Amino acid sequence: MLGFPIDHGVPFVAAFVAATLWAAATAAVFFEPFNVSYDHRAIIIGGKRRMLISAGIHYPRATPDMWPGLIAKSKEGGADVIQTYVFWNGHEPVRGQYNFQGRYDLVKFAKFIGSQGLFLHLRIGPYVCAEWNFGLMRRGFPVWLRDIPGIIFRTKNKPFEDEMQRFVKKIVDLMKQEMLFSWQGGPIILLQIENEYGNIEGHFGQGGKDYVKWAADMALSLGAGVPWVMCRQTDAPETIIDSCNAFYCDGFRPNSYSKPALWTEDWNGWFASWGGRVPHRPVQDNAFAVARFFQRGGSYHNYYMFFGGTNFGRTAGGPLQTTSYDYDAPIDEYGLLTQPKWGHLKDLHAAIKLCEPALVAVDDGPQYVKLGPMQEAHIYASEFVDTSKSVSENVSICSAFLANINEQKTVTVNIFGGTYTLPPWSVSILPNCIHTAFNTAKVTSQTSIKTIKSASPSYSNATKHGHVVLYNENTLFSNKWGTFQEPIGTWGNNSFTAQGIFEHLNVTKDISDYLWYSTRICLAGEMKI
Repeated sequence: MLGFPIDHGVPFVAAFVAATLWAAATAAVFFEPFNVSYDHRAIIIGGKRRMLISAGIHYPRATPDMWPGLIAKSKEGGADVIQTYVFWNGHEPVRGQYNFQGRYDLVKFAKFIGSQGLFLHLRIGPYVCAEWNFGLMRRGFPVWLRDIPGIIFRTKNKPFEDEMQRFVKKIVDLMKQEMLFSWQGGPIILLQIENEYGNIEGHFGQGGKDYVKWAADMALSLGAGVPWVMCRQTDAPETIIDSCNAFYCDGFRPNSYSKPALWTEDWNGWFASWGGRVPHRPVQDNAFAVARFFQRGGSYHNYYMFFGGTNFGRTAGGPLQTTSYDYDAPIDEYGLLTQPKWGHLKDLHAAIKLCEPALVAVDDGPQYVKLGPMQEAHIYASEFVDTSKSVSENVSICSAFLANINEQKTVTVNIFGGTYTLPPWSVSILPNCIHTAFNTAKVTSQTSIKTIKSASPSYSNATKHGHVVLYNENTLFSNKWGTFQEPIGTWGNNSFTAQGIFEHLNVTKDISDYLWYSTRICLAGEMKI
Protein backbone atom coordinates (compact mmCIF):
# COMPACT_ATOMS: atom_id res chain seq x y z
CA MET A 1 0.00 0.00 0.00
CA LEU A 2 1.30 3.43 -0.96
CA GLY A 3 0.83 6.55 1.09
CA PHE A 4 1.03 10.06 -0.32
CA PRO A 5 1.58 13.45 1.32
CA ILE A 6 -1.84 15.04 1.26
CA ASP A 7 -0.68 18.56 0.45
CA HIS A 8 1.24 18.02 -2.76
CA GLY A 9 -1.70 17.64 -5.15
CA VAL A 10 -2.40 15.40 -8.13
CA PRO A 11 0.79 16.15 -10.14
CA PHE A 12 2.92 15.05 -7.21
CA VAL A 13 0.90 11.86 -6.76
CA ALA A 14 1.19 11.01 -10.47
CA ALA A 15 4.94 11.57 -10.40
CA PHE A 16 5.28 9.53 -7.19
CA VAL A 17 3.31 6.63 -8.64
CA ALA A 18 5.35 6.72 -11.85
CA ALA A 19 8.61 6.73 -9.88
CA THR A 20 7.45 3.86 -7.68
CA LEU A 21 6.33 1.75 -10.64
CA TRP A 22 9.54 2.56 -12.49
CA ALA A 23 11.58 1.29 -9.56
CA ALA A 24 9.52 -1.91 -9.59
CA ALA A 25 9.82 -2.25 -13.39
CA THR A 26 13.60 -1.97 -13.40
CA ALA A 27 13.89 -4.67 -10.75
CA ALA A 28 11.29 -7.12 -12.07
CA VAL A 29 11.45 -10.08 -14.42
CA PHE A 30 8.35 -9.49 -16.50
CA PHE A 31 7.71 -12.98 -17.92
CA GLU A 32 9.23 -16.39 -18.06
CA PRO A 33 10.99 -16.31 -21.44
CA PHE A 34 8.67 -17.44 -24.24
CA ASN A 35 8.82 -17.78 -28.00
CA VAL A 36 6.49 -16.05 -30.45
CA SER A 37 5.52 -17.55 -33.80
CA TYR A 38 2.39 -17.75 -35.92
CA ASP A 39 0.34 -19.95 -38.17
CA HIS A 40 -2.55 -19.31 -40.54
CA ARG A 41 -4.92 -18.77 -37.62
CA ALA A 42 -3.20 -16.66 -34.98
CA ILE A 43 -0.10 -15.35 -33.27
CA ILE A 44 1.31 -18.17 -31.14
CA ILE A 45 2.64 -17.11 -27.73
CA GLY A 46 4.47 -19.70 -25.69
CA GLY A 47 3.05 -22.47 -27.88
CA LYS A 48 -0.58 -21.30 -27.65
CA ARG A 49 -2.70 -19.47 -30.20
CA ARG A 50 -4.02 -16.16 -28.88
CA MET A 51 -6.76 -13.71 -29.80
CA LEU A 52 -5.13 -10.35 -29.06
CA ILE A 53 -6.54 -6.89 -28.37
CA SER A 54 -4.02 -4.07 -28.72
CA ALA A 55 -4.12 -0.44 -27.56
CA GLY A 56 -2.27 2.17 -29.60
CA ILE A 57 -0.29 4.65 -27.44
CA HIS A 58 2.50 6.87 -28.79
CA TYR A 59 4.95 7.45 -25.95
CA PRO A 60 6.13 10.92 -27.14
CA ARG A 61 2.52 12.15 -27.15
CA ALA A 62 2.29 11.83 -23.37
CA THR A 63 4.57 12.65 -20.47
CA PRO A 64 6.41 9.80 -18.73
CA ASP A 65 4.38 10.47 -15.59
CA MET A 66 1.25 9.63 -17.60
CA TRP A 67 2.53 6.35 -19.01
CA PRO A 68 1.72 4.03 -16.06
CA GLY A 69 -1.86 5.32 -15.81
CA LEU A 70 -2.45 5.06 -19.55
CA ILE A 71 -1.12 1.50 -19.65
CA ALA A 72 -3.18 0.52 -16.59
CA LYS A 73 -6.38 1.96 -18.10
CA SER A 74 -5.69 0.13 -21.35
CA LYS A 75 -5.24 -3.12 -19.47
CA GLU A 76 -8.42 -2.54 -17.47
CA GLY A 77 -10.20 -1.87 -20.76
CA GLY A 78 -9.26 -5.35 -22.02
CA ALA A 79 -5.98 -4.81 -23.87
CA ASP A 80 -3.36 -7.56 -24.07
CA VAL A 81 -0.88 -5.52 -26.10
CA ILE A 82 0.34 -1.93 -26.32
CA GLN A 83 1.37 -0.77 -29.78
CA THR A 84 3.56 2.19 -30.67
CA TYR A 85 5.63 3.65 -33.46
CA VAL A 86 9.32 4.46 -32.92
CA PHE A 87 10.04 8.08 -33.82
CA TRP A 88 13.41 8.40 -35.57
CA ASN A 89 13.55 12.20 -35.62
CA GLY A 90 12.97 12.30 -31.86
CA HIS A 91 15.60 9.67 -31.12
CA GLU A 92 18.31 10.91 -33.50
CA PRO A 93 17.79 14.67 -33.99
CA VAL A 94 21.46 15.00 -34.97
CA ARG A 95 23.16 12.25 -36.92
CA GLY A 96 24.88 9.91 -34.49
CA GLN A 97 23.58 11.73 -31.41
CA TYR A 98 20.78 9.77 -29.77
CA ASN A 99 18.03 10.87 -27.43
CA PHE A 100 16.29 8.33 -25.20
CA GLN A 101 15.31 10.71 -22.43
CA GLY A 102 12.03 12.22 -21.21
CA ARG A 103 9.14 11.63 -23.60
CA TYR A 104 11.52 9.65 -25.83
CA ASP A 105 12.58 7.17 -23.15
CA LEU A 106 11.45 4.14 -25.11
CA VAL A 107 13.10 1.68 -22.72
CA LYS A 108 11.20 3.07 -19.74
CA PHE A 109 7.94 2.95 -21.70
CA ALA A 110 8.56 -0.69 -22.67
CA LYS A 111 9.41 -1.65 -19.09
CA PHE A 112 6.25 -0.02 -17.77
CA ILE A 113 4.30 -2.17 -20.25
CA GLY A 114 6.06 -5.34 -19.13
CA SER A 115 5.61 -4.48 -15.45
CA GLN A 116 1.83 -4.48 -15.95
CA GLY A 117 1.83 -7.87 -17.66
CA LEU A 118 1.11 -6.60 -21.17
CA PHE A 119 2.86 -7.29 -24.47
CA LEU A 120 4.41 -4.72 -26.82
CA HIS A 121 4.15 -4.37 -30.59
CA LEU A 122 7.00 -2.09 -31.65
CA ARG A 123 6.52 -0.49 -35.06
CA ILE A 124 10.04 0.65 -35.91
CA GLY A 125 9.24 1.71 -39.45
CA PRO A 126 11.20 3.97 -39.42
CA TYR A 127 8.67 5.88 -41.54
CA VAL A 128 5.71 6.38 -39.22
CA CYS A 129 3.14 8.65 -40.89
CA ALA A 130 1.24 9.21 -37.60
CA GLU A 131 0.39 12.75 -38.73
CA TRP A 132 3.95 13.61 -37.62
CA ASN A 133 5.96 16.47 -39.06
CA PHE A 134 8.43 16.63 -42.01
CA GLY A 135 6.08 16.01 -44.91
CA LEU A 136 3.74 13.30 -46.11
CA MET A 137 6.29 10.71 -47.33
CA ARG A 138 8.98 11.56 -44.74
CA ARG A 139 7.05 11.71 -41.47
CA GLY A 140 9.22 10.69 -38.56
CA PHE A 141 12.49 11.01 -40.48
CA PRO A 142 15.18 13.35 -39.14
CA VAL A 143 15.73 16.39 -41.34
CA TRP A 144 19.46 15.79 -41.65
CA LEU A 145 18.71 12.85 -43.96
CA ARG A 146 17.98 15.37 -46.74
CA ASP A 147 21.58 16.55 -46.70
CA ILE A 148 23.15 13.18 -47.44
CA PRO A 149 24.46 13.24 -51.03
CA GLY A 150 22.50 11.13 -53.49
CA ILE A 151 19.79 10.11 -51.04
CA ILE A 152 16.28 9.20 -52.22
CA PHE A 153 13.83 8.26 -49.50
CA ARG A 154 12.01 4.93 -49.32
CA THR A 155 13.25 3.21 -52.46
CA LYS A 156 16.19 1.05 -53.53
CA ASN A 157 18.80 3.66 -52.73
CA LYS A 158 22.01 2.77 -50.89
CA PRO A 159 22.47 6.06 -48.99
CA PHE A 160 18.95 5.77 -47.60
CA GLU A 161 19.18 2.04 -46.94
CA ASP A 162 22.43 2.48 -45.03
CA GLU A 163 20.90 5.10 -42.72
CA MET A 164 17.66 3.20 -42.28
CA GLN A 165 19.46 -0.05 -41.44
CA ARG A 166 21.73 1.73 -38.97
CA PHE A 167 18.75 3.17 -37.06
CA VAL A 168 16.62 -0.01 -37.12
CA LYS A 169 19.62 -1.99 -35.91
CA LYS A 170 20.18 0.58 -33.16
CA ILE A 171 16.62 0.04 -31.85
CA VAL A 172 16.73 -3.75 -32.09
CA ASP A 173 20.11 -3.90 -30.38
CA LEU A 174 18.89 -1.56 -27.63
CA MET A 175 15.87 -3.76 -26.99
CA LYS A 176 18.13 -6.83 -26.82
CA GLN A 177 20.52 -5.06 -24.48
CA GLU A 178 17.63 -4.20 -22.15
CA MET A 179 16.28 -7.79 -22.28
CA LEU A 180 12.94 -6.66 -23.70
CA PHE A 181 12.20 -9.35 -26.28
CA SER A 182 9.85 -12.18 -25.37
CA TRP A 183 12.57 -14.84 -25.54
CA GLN A 184 14.47 -12.77 -22.96
CA GLY A 185 11.46 -12.48 -20.65
CA GLY A 186 10.47 -9.08 -22.02
CA PRO A 187 7.16 -7.80 -23.44
CA ILE A 188 8.03 -7.39 -27.16
CA ILE A 189 6.15 -9.94 -29.26
CA LEU A 190 5.95 -8.20 -32.66
CA LEU A 191 7.98 -5.72 -34.71
CA GLN A 192 7.14 -3.75 -37.84
CA ILE A 193 9.35 -2.67 -40.74
CA GLU A 194 8.22 0.17 -43.07
CA ASN A 195 4.66 1.48 -42.84
CA GLU A 196 1.86 1.57 -45.42
CA TYR A 197 4.47 1.47 -48.16
CA GLY A 198 2.02 -0.25 -50.48
CA ASN A 199 0.24 3.10 -50.82
CA ILE A 200 3.21 4.62 -52.68
CA GLU A 201 5.23 1.64 -53.92
CA GLY A 202 3.96 2.01 -57.47
CA HIS A 203 5.54 5.45 -57.78
CA PHE A 204 9.01 3.87 -57.56
CA GLY A 205 8.51 1.09 -60.10
CA GLN A 206 10.98 -1.77 -59.79
CA GLY A 207 12.91 0.23 -57.19
CA GLY A 208 9.91 0.03 -54.89
CA LYS A 209 9.60 -3.75 -55.26
CA ASP A 210 13.30 -4.22 -54.64
CA TYR A 211 13.11 -1.97 -51.59
CA VAL A 212 10.32 -4.06 -50.03
CA LYS A 213 12.41 -7.21 -50.37
CA TRP A 214 15.51 -5.44 -49.05
CA ALA A 215 13.64 -4.05 -46.02
CA ALA A 216 12.28 -7.50 -45.16
CA ASP A 217 15.66 -9.21 -45.51
CA MET A 218 17.38 -6.47 -43.52
CA ALA A 219 14.87 -6.70 -40.67
CA LEU A 220 15.16 -10.48 -40.43
CA SER A 221 18.96 -10.30 -40.48
CA LEU A 222 18.95 -8.39 -37.17
CA GLY A 223 18.01 -11.51 -35.18
CA ALA A 224 15.20 -9.97 -33.15
CA GLY A 225 13.63 -13.39 -32.61
CA VAL A 226 9.99 -12.27 -32.99
CA PRO A 227 7.77 -11.95 -36.09
CA TRP A 228 7.92 -8.86 -38.30
CA VAL A 229 4.87 -7.15 -39.82
CA MET A 230 4.35 -4.92 -42.87
CA CYS A 231 1.01 -3.13 -42.89
CA ARG A 232 -0.82 -2.38 -46.14
CA GLN A 233 1.76 -4.37 -48.07
CA THR A 234 0.07 -6.91 -50.32
CA ASP A 235 3.41 -8.05 -51.76
CA ALA A 236 5.08 -8.57 -48.39
CA PRO A 237 7.52 -11.50 -48.62
CA GLU A 238 6.51 -14.88 -47.23
CA THR A 239 8.68 -14.26 -44.15
CA ILE A 240 6.78 -11.09 -43.17
CA ILE A 241 3.12 -10.84 -42.08
CA ASP A 242 1.10 -8.34 -44.10
CA SER A 243 -1.69 -6.60 -42.20
CA CYS A 244 -4.68 -4.28 -42.59
CA ASN A 245 -5.12 -0.59 -41.72
CA ALA A 246 -8.64 0.80 -42.22
CA PHE A 247 -11.99 1.58 -40.61
CA TYR A 248 -13.17 -1.97 -41.41
CA CYS A 249 -10.97 -5.03 -41.92
CA ASP A 250 -13.36 -7.99 -41.60
CA GLY A 251 -12.88 -8.79 -45.29
CA PHE A 252 -9.09 -8.65 -45.11
CA ARG A 253 -7.09 -11.75 -45.96
CA PRO A 254 -3.27 -11.91 -45.78
CA ASN A 255 -1.33 -12.69 -48.93
CA SER A 256 -0.47 -16.22 -47.83
CA TYR A 257 -2.42 -19.02 -46.17
CA SER A 258 0.44 -19.43 -43.70
CA LYS A 259 -0.18 -15.99 -42.15
CA PRO A 260 -2.87 -14.89 -39.65
CA ALA A 261 -5.21 -11.93 -40.19
CA LEU A 262 -3.83 -8.91 -38.31
CA TRP A 263 -5.46 -5.46 -38.05
CA THR A 264 -2.67 -3.06 -37.11
CA GLU A 265 -4.75 0.15 -37.32
CA ASP A 266 -8.45 0.32 -36.54
CA TRP A 267 -9.22 4.02 -36.97
CA ASN A 268 -11.58 4.52 -34.04
CA GLY A 269 -11.53 8.28 -34.68
CA TRP A 270 -9.48 10.71 -36.72
CA PHE A 271 -7.10 13.60 -36.22
CA ALA A 272 -8.38 17.18 -35.94
CA SER A 273 -7.61 20.12 -38.22
CA TRP A 274 -7.79 23.81 -37.43
CA GLY A 275 -11.14 25.26 -38.47
CA GLY A 276 -12.90 21.90 -38.53
CA ARG A 277 -14.94 19.86 -36.12
CA VAL A 278 -13.34 17.23 -33.94
CA PRO A 279 -14.05 13.91 -35.72
CA HIS A 280 -16.26 11.41 -33.92
CA ARG A 281 -16.85 7.72 -34.63
CA PRO A 282 -19.83 6.23 -32.76
CA VAL A 283 -18.75 3.43 -30.48
CA GLN A 284 -21.54 1.19 -31.82
CA ASP A 285 -19.92 1.28 -35.26
CA ASN A 286 -16.45 0.76 -33.86
CA ALA A 287 -17.61 -2.25 -31.82
CA PHE A 288 -19.42 -3.66 -34.88
CA ALA A 289 -16.22 -3.47 -36.92
CA VAL A 290 -14.15 -5.21 -34.26
CA ALA A 291 -16.70 -7.97 -33.67
CA ARG A 292 -17.00 -8.60 -37.41
CA PHE A 293 -13.21 -8.89 -37.69
CA PHE A 294 -13.05 -11.66 -35.10
CA GLN A 295 -16.26 -13.20 -36.44
CA ARG A 296 -14.70 -13.66 -39.86
CA GLY A 297 -11.35 -15.06 -38.75
CA GLY A 298 -9.29 -12.15 -37.42
CA SER A 299 -6.85 -12.77 -34.59
CA TYR A 300 -5.02 -9.53 -33.67
CA HIS A 301 -6.66 -6.12 -33.50
CA ASN A 302 -5.19 -2.73 -32.57
CA TYR A 303 -7.00 0.56 -31.90
CA TYR A 304 -5.39 3.50 -33.62
CA MET A 305 -5.56 5.26 -31.21
CA PHE A 306 -6.55 3.93 -27.78
CA PHE A 307 -4.87 7.03 -26.40
CA GLY A 308 -3.95 9.71 -28.93
CA GLY A 309 -2.36 12.35 -26.74
CA THR A 310 -0.76 15.65 -27.67
CA ASN A 311 1.50 16.89 -30.44
CA PHE A 312 4.08 18.58 -28.23
CA GLY A 313 6.37 21.23 -29.62
CA ARG A 314 6.43 21.14 -33.41
CA THR A 315 5.56 17.49 -34.00
CA ALA A 316 2.13 18.05 -35.59
CA GLY A 317 2.18 17.30 -39.28
CA GLY A 318 0.30 19.23 -41.93
CA PRO A 319 -1.64 20.68 -43.30
CA LEU A 320 -3.38 22.60 -40.50
CA GLN A 321 -3.30 19.92 -37.83
CA THR A 322 -4.01 20.86 -34.24
CA THR A 323 -1.66 20.20 -31.36
CA SER A 324 -4.18 17.68 -30.01
CA TYR A 325 -4.04 14.09 -31.21
CA ASP A 326 -7.06 13.08 -29.15
CA TYR A 327 -8.37 10.95 -32.04
CA ASP A 328 -11.76 10.42 -30.38
CA ALA A 329 -9.97 7.67 -28.47
CA PRO A 330 -11.30 5.63 -25.53
CA ILE A 331 -8.76 7.48 -23.36
CA ASP A 332 -8.75 11.19 -24.14
CA GLU A 333 -5.86 13.60 -24.60
CA TYR A 334 -5.70 14.26 -20.86
CA GLY A 335 -5.73 10.59 -19.83
CA LEU A 336 -9.41 10.57 -18.86
CA LEU A 337 -11.81 7.82 -19.91
CA THR A 338 -14.08 8.71 -22.82
CA GLN A 339 -17.48 7.21 -22.08
CA PRO A 340 -19.31 5.29 -23.35
CA LYS A 341 -16.54 4.40 -25.82
CA TRP A 342 -14.08 2.99 -23.27
CA GLY A 343 -16.75 1.09 -21.31
CA HIS A 344 -18.58 -0.34 -24.32
CA LEU A 345 -15.35 -1.57 -25.89
CA LYS A 346 -14.28 -3.06 -22.55
CA ASP A 347 -17.48 -5.11 -22.54
CA LEU A 348 -16.81 -6.15 -26.15
CA HIS A 349 -13.30 -7.31 -25.29
CA ALA A 350 -14.62 -9.36 -22.36
CA ALA A 351 -17.09 -11.11 -24.67
CA ILE A 352 -14.39 -11.87 -27.23
CA LYS A 353 -12.16 -13.31 -24.51
CA LEU A 354 -14.99 -15.64 -23.47
CA CYS A 355 -14.97 -16.92 -27.06
CA GLU A 356 -11.19 -17.31 -27.25
CA PRO A 357 -11.09 -21.09 -26.50
CA ALA A 358 -13.42 -21.74 -29.43
CA LEU A 359 -11.77 -19.18 -31.73
CA VAL A 360 -8.31 -20.72 -31.37
CA ALA A 361 -9.55 -24.32 -31.49
CA VAL A 362 -11.10 -24.10 -34.97
CA ASP A 363 -8.38 -24.61 -37.54
CA ASP A 364 -9.84 -24.38 -41.02
CA GLY A 365 -12.59 -21.81 -40.55
CA PRO A 366 -15.90 -21.36 -38.78
CA GLN A 367 -19.18 -23.00 -39.68
CA TYR A 368 -21.16 -20.51 -41.75
CA VAL A 369 -24.96 -20.16 -41.67
CA LYS A 370 -27.03 -17.76 -43.76
CA LEU A 371 -29.79 -16.37 -41.51
CA GLY A 372 -31.41 -13.91 -43.93
CA PRO A 373 -30.64 -11.64 -46.89
CA MET A 374 -28.30 -9.50 -44.78
CA GLN A 375 -27.90 -11.69 -41.71
CA GLU A 376 -25.37 -14.45 -41.07
CA ALA A 377 -23.77 -16.54 -38.35
CA HIS A 378 -20.23 -17.81 -37.90
CA ILE A 379 -19.90 -20.69 -35.45
CA TYR A 380 -16.65 -21.81 -33.85
CA ALA A 381 -17.13 -25.26 -32.34
CA SER A 382 -15.23 -28.44 -31.55
CA GLU A 383 -17.55 -30.35 -33.90
CA PHE A 384 -20.26 -29.69 -36.48
CA VAL A 385 -23.32 -28.07 -34.92
CA ASP A 386 -26.93 -28.74 -35.95
CA THR A 387 -28.14 -25.13 -35.84
CA SER A 388 -31.81 -26.12 -35.85
CA LYS A 389 -31.44 -27.50 -32.33
CA SER A 390 -30.15 -26.30 -29.01
CA VAL A 391 -26.43 -26.87 -28.63
CA SER A 392 -25.84 -30.31 -27.14
CA GLU A 393 -23.89 -30.68 -23.96
CA ASN A 394 -21.65 -33.01 -25.96
CA VAL A 395 -20.32 -30.02 -27.90
CA SER A 396 -17.58 -29.09 -25.46
CA ILE A 397 -16.59 -25.84 -27.18
CA CYS A 398 -18.97 -23.59 -29.09
CA SER A 399 -19.09 -19.82 -29.67
CA ALA A 400 -21.12 -17.94 -32.24
CA PHE A 401 -21.35 -14.49 -33.81
CA LEU A 402 -24.71 -13.40 -35.27
CA ALA A 403 -24.49 -10.40 -37.60
CA ASN A 404 -27.13 -8.10 -39.06
CA ILE A 405 -25.44 -5.90 -41.67
CA ASN A 406 -28.68 -4.12 -42.58
CA GLU A 407 -28.14 -0.50 -41.53
CA GLN A 408 -31.84 0.30 -41.04
CA LYS A 409 -33.86 -2.73 -40.00
CA THR A 410 -34.07 -4.78 -36.80
CA VAL A 411 -34.37 -8.49 -37.62
CA THR A 412 -35.31 -11.59 -35.60
CA VAL A 413 -33.43 -14.74 -36.59
CA ASN A 414 -33.87 -18.39 -35.65
CA ILE A 415 -30.87 -20.52 -34.72
CA PHE A 416 -29.90 -23.07 -32.07
CA GLY A 417 -33.59 -23.76 -31.50
CA GLY A 418 -34.22 -20.20 -30.31
CA THR A 419 -34.87 -16.67 -31.57
CA TYR A 420 -32.48 -13.74 -31.41
CA THR A 421 -33.28 -10.10 -32.12
CA LEU A 422 -30.54 -8.29 -33.96
CA PRO A 423 -30.60 -4.47 -34.10
CA PRO A 424 -29.48 -2.77 -37.33
CA TRP A 425 -25.75 -2.89 -38.09
CA SER A 426 -24.90 -5.10 -35.14
CA VAL A 427 -23.21 -8.30 -34.04
CA SER A 428 -24.42 -10.46 -31.16
CA ILE A 429 -21.75 -12.56 -29.45
CA LEU A 430 -22.77 -15.91 -27.93
CA PRO A 431 -19.76 -17.38 -26.09
CA ASN A 432 -21.62 -20.67 -25.41
CA CYS A 433 -23.83 -20.67 -28.54
CA ILE A 434 -26.83 -20.12 -26.26
CA HIS A 435 -26.78 -16.82 -24.40
CA THR A 436 -26.02 -13.39 -25.85
CA ALA A 437 -23.18 -11.90 -23.82
CA PHE A 438 -22.87 -8.73 -25.89
CA ASN A 439 -24.47 -6.88 -28.78
CA THR A 440 -22.44 -4.16 -30.46
CA ALA A 441 -25.42 -1.80 -30.91
CA LYS A 442 -26.65 -1.97 -27.31
CA VAL A 443 -24.64 0.40 -25.14
CA THR A 444 -25.05 -0.35 -21.44
CA SER A 445 -21.88 1.30 -20.10
CA GLN A 446 -22.03 4.73 -18.51
CA THR A 447 -22.17 7.82 -20.70
CA SER A 448 -20.35 11.03 -19.92
CA ILE A 449 -20.52 14.33 -21.76
CA LYS A 450 -17.48 16.58 -21.90
CA THR A 451 -17.75 20.24 -22.68
CA ILE A 452 -14.77 22.13 -24.00
CA LYS A 453 -14.46 25.77 -23.12
CA SER A 454 -11.81 28.34 -23.80
CA ALA A 455 -10.70 31.12 -21.48
CA SER A 456 -12.26 33.41 -24.06
CA PRO A 457 -15.71 32.28 -25.32
CA SER A 458 -15.07 33.94 -28.66
CA TYR A 459 -12.25 31.54 -29.47
CA SER A 460 -14.20 28.27 -29.49
CA ASN A 461 -17.71 26.98 -29.11
CA ALA A 462 -18.98 23.65 -27.82
CA THR A 463 -21.59 22.07 -30.09
CA LYS A 464 -23.70 18.94 -30.09
CA HIS A 465 -22.31 15.40 -30.23
CA GLY A 466 -19.00 16.40 -28.67
CA HIS A 467 -17.87 18.41 -31.67
CA VAL A 468 -15.85 21.56 -31.22
CA VAL A 469 -16.00 24.43 -33.69
CA LEU A 470 -12.61 26.09 -33.73
CA TYR A 471 -13.63 28.84 -36.13
CA ASN A 472 -16.68 30.21 -37.87
CA GLU A 473 -17.70 33.44 -39.53
CA ASN A 474 -18.81 34.93 -36.21
CA THR A 475 -15.58 34.18 -34.41
CA LEU A 476 -13.47 37.32 -34.08
CA PHE A 477 -10.28 37.78 -32.13
CA SER A 478 -10.65 41.56 -32.21
CA ASN A 479 -12.71 44.19 -33.96
CA LYS A 480 -9.83 46.65 -33.89
CA TRP A 481 -6.34 46.58 -35.28
CA GLY A 482 -3.61 46.04 -32.74
CA THR A 483 0.15 45.84 -32.76
CA PHE A 484 2.61 43.48 -31.17
CA GLN A 485 6.34 44.00 -31.02
CA GLU A 486 8.55 40.96 -31.24
CA PRO A 487 12.33 41.18 -31.22
CA ILE A 488 13.78 39.86 -34.44
CA GLY A 489 17.22 38.36 -34.02
CA THR A 490 18.52 40.02 -37.15
CA TRP A 491 22.05 40.23 -35.87
CA GLY A 492 22.10 36.98 -33.91
CA ASN A 493 24.51 34.09 -34.37
CA ASN A 494 22.21 32.49 -36.96
CA SER A 495 22.01 35.54 -39.22
CA PHE A 496 23.82 35.81 -42.55
CA THR A 497 23.90 38.05 -45.60
CA ALA A 498 23.15 36.74 -49.06
CA GLN A 499 21.27 37.55 -52.25
CA GLY A 500 17.96 35.91 -53.14
CA ILE A 501 15.29 33.85 -51.38
CA PHE A 502 16.23 30.52 -49.82
CA GLU A 503 14.40 27.23 -49.41
CA HIS A 504 13.10 27.38 -45.85
CA LEU A 505 14.02 23.90 -44.58
CA ASN A 506 17.53 24.06 -45.99
CA VAL A 507 18.14 27.12 -43.82
CA THR A 508 16.31 26.30 -40.59
CA LYS A 509 17.01 22.52 -40.57
CA ASP A 510 13.59 22.10 -38.92
CA ILE A 511 14.79 23.91 -35.78
CA SER A 512 12.27 26.69 -36.32
CA ASP A 513 9.13 27.36 -38.33
CA TYR A 514 10.24 30.97 -38.84
CA LEU A 515 12.75 32.47 -41.24
CA TRP A 516 13.10 36.25 -41.03
CA TYR A 517 14.21 38.31 -44.02
CA SER A 518 15.56 41.84 -43.64
CA THR A 519 16.49 44.05 -46.55
CA ARG A 520 17.66 47.62 -47.21
CA ILE A 521 16.12 49.92 -49.77
CA CYS A 522 17.64 53.22 -50.86
CA LEU A 523 15.08 55.90 -51.78
CA ALA A 524 16.00 59.46 -52.92
CA GLY A 525 19.44 59.20 -51.42
CA GLU A 526 18.17 58.11 -48.00
CA MET A 527 18.89 54.70 -46.58
CA LYS A 528 15.75 52.91 -45.32
CA ILE A 529 15.74 49.62 -43.46
